[in-house]
Amino acid sequence: MTTTVERTIRTSAAPEVVFPYLVDFRNATEWDAGTDSCERVSGDGGVGTVYKNVSTFAGNSVELEYTTEKVAEPEFVIVGRNRSTTSHDTITVRPDGTGSSVTYRADFDFSGPARFLGPIMKPLLERLGDRTAAQLKETLDRR
Repeated sequence: MTTTVERTIRTSAAPEVVFPYLVDFRNATEWDAGTDSCERVSGDGGVGTVYKNVSTFAGNSVELEYTTEKVAEPEFVIVGRNRSTTSHDTITVRPDGTGSSVTYRADFDFSGPARFLGPIMKPLLERLGDRTAAQLKETLDRR
């Protein structure tokens, strides 16, 4: 069972500023409410680039290895994996007046014993989605 969290925010920052900023996933430490650290392990930021992302979720430290799967404006796709979770994240940046509209969609699939936690995780993930949307807007508006 897939658990999906999706938010769209409007920012005053132009797409040509927003898209490259978000594609460099190391910047997640600034705009993702859960991310504690994110380092590039390999690659140049394009397809195939691998990042080690450490987040705090529900009071626990969670490490995912993310791989960039698509970088084609207006869309960026990155997939994070560990033993119990796969997060398939799609970020779309579209022009909106003089700024941008950013849609962030995360599809979570849980495996092993964690697969039974999906219904419990949904409200926690929704709360994180709300916090991240607010932080994303604030961060992009400053750019």
